[in-house]
Amino acid sequence: MTIKSILAAMLLFLASLELSAQKNETLFKSNGIRKSGGYGAISNKFTRINGEFANINEVYGGWYVNRSFLIGVAASATTNRMNVPEENKIWDGEKMTYQYGQFGLMTEYVVASTRKIHFAVNLITGAGFMLQYDRRDYDDWEEYDSRNPNFFFVMEPGAQAELNLTNWMRFSPGISYRRAFGSNSKGLSDDDLSGLSANVTFKFGRF
Repeated sequence: MTIKSILAAMLLFLASLELSAQKNETLFKSNGIRKSGGYGAISNKFTRINGEFANINEVYGGWYVNRSFLIGVAASATTNRMNVPEENKIWDGEKMTYQYGQFGLMTEYVVASTRKIHFAVNLITGAGFMLQYDRRDYDDWEEYDSRNPNFFFVMEPGAQAELNLTNWMRFSPGISYRRAFGSNSKGLSDDDLSGLSANVTFKFGRF
């Protein structure tokens, strides 16, 4: 075997190694984490529970990856009085009201985050709860129905339009649908606790 044939064989071998080292073509490509940030949000929701108007304050936040995906936690609760019918009262308080709340995992996907106006979709999954208390003595925690709290599973998908007010603040009005599963609160079914919400949200952080 001559030197030329040996060199040719080595070149063919190296070329075959290069081809075998190339990555497979795939339908879904991942370039890893290119940008990492985070933000928090305060939101006010307008909805109905058991046919009555309910005002819900919510906070959420988490880790924001590649200017598109947030994973974090959320918590919310009602702030206004929602009358408890006489037949559903757990005791004879003067101003008995329902207290609704929920907390759990928050995921949010943002489309075209760098544009002045863009869109986001999100999903909250976790636990909801319903209590009763006498609003006259709202600062007395012993007046809450802590003896038999009603917990259930809740899921709330939503969509928002986002406006980039500054590099660190966004305004995001939107809608969501809250769905309860497995409630056993006195006089309230899953349908009574479920419903459409309109919301106004401000987000602050590193986007």
